[in-house]
Amino acid sequence: MSNAPRDARAKRDWGSDDSATPILHVDMDSFFAQVEMREDPSLVGRPIIVGGTSGRGVVTSATYEARALGVRAGMPTSRARALCPHAAFVPGSHGLYRRYSQEVMGILATITPALEQVSIDEAFLDVSGARRRLGSPLEIATLIRTRIRDSVGLPASVGIASTKSVAKIASSHAKPDGLLLIPHEATVEFLHGLPVGALWGVGGRTGAILDREGIDTIGDLAHAPLARLTKLLGVASAHHLHDLAWGIDPRPVAPARAEKSVGMERTFEEDVRSRAQIEEFILAASHDCARRLRAGGVVGWTIGIKMRGADFHTITRSVSLVAPTDTGRDIARAARELFAREDMPIGGVRLFGVRVEGLQARSGGVAVTLDRDERPAASERAMDQIRTKFGAGALAPATLLGKKTPERRSFGADDRQASSTEVSSDRRSTGTDGPGVGVGEPQQGTLL
Repeated sequence: MSNAPRDARAKRDWGSDDSATPILHVDMDSFFAQVEMREDPSLVGRPIIVGGTSGRGVVTSATYEARALGVRAGMPTSRARALCPHAAFVPGSHGLYRRYSQEVMGILATITPALEQVSIDEAFLDVSGARRRLGSPLEIATLIRTRIRDSVGLPASVGIASTKSVAKIASSHAKPDGLLLIPHEATVEFLHGLPVGALWGVGGRTGAILDREGIDTIGDLAHAPLARLTKLLGVASAHHLHDLAWGIDPRPVAPARAEKSVGMERTFEEDVRSRAQIEEFILAASHDCARRLRAGGVVGWTIGIKMRGADFHTITRSVSLVAPTDTGRDIARAARELFAREDMPIGGVRLFGVRVEGLQARSGGVAVTLDRDERPAASERAMDQIRTKFGAGALAPATLLGKKTPERRSFGADDRQASSTEVSSDRRSTGTDGPGVGVGEPQQGTLL
């Protein structure tokens, strides 16, 4: 579910020449909500809001009827309920969404191997090699939408363009359940009339900087002097966004993207003031991350934590290990040590997260230390086998018996700024955030 601004005027016929537009961006419409309707037809015709149903929960997906009333991803559920009291509120099931996602990606994989999945519900395709077999990019996009609708029963929107960034913007403006072709020669005209926030890479923080400078449209950004943009955004961001504003994006479709991190975080029902309760969560989250690492055949070098206080002040800390790990014991030990160095926020902890980064294949030359004890790894892999046979709840660490295992959430797009400021065990904080930041549909870099 994207909150990027759209301009209704951009959803028009820009021409039919698709000879230089091999890049497709396929984006499922209100994916979680549409899956819920598919599973429960009684929901059809009602506004649907998916997310935490408690007072501290947040919205992860909403149908367009709910969005029309102001409901947005990351919004507290209580606020969404006030805006749309007649909606159906559904807690959601990530296992169910992953199954539907796998079906959709399986369909896309039959089109071309040049497929890059960027989140649970969207992917890029380069159909250059499929044209002789399946037709023009426009014909292929139509075929994709038909196959997804017929096989999975869900609507998908497709953007067709000469670059990834323009294709992504096009798919956003094709919604709901539409298709939008931006011929190569129409790229600049299409882009320059859009609000600057529609540009892929302009988030809330960058958008606020540009807004203060009177840079309101992508056209304004394109015509702004590079020297001015560099002072505002830094050299790399200035040049990158300036190029995107002119439709220049050399990034290729990159199949089989390697996952960068796995993480789990929770927004607590009530602000937590007990260190012991946070440590219980750290243990549960660490074992959750470890199971997903082992399932993916990877290990991680860096352990990180994220802690948000009742006042929304957020800190992130990380530490690099002597050797990579895929065990909950190692992850929990490092995360607890990071947590032990921090004071509890005044007013308590609103949100806490554990993350593992620096992933590599487990068999890819993993270093070991002479005093490394392999017994925990062996025992945890044995636990994996039992869970596979008898279910996820069959086993848990002894210290968690009788305790409620917290809900898993991904580290979302709103956390990227916090994550990008980290260096090993640094002491910087990310400042303050608004309600609901950091909890959303799974984003790039999350192992599902």
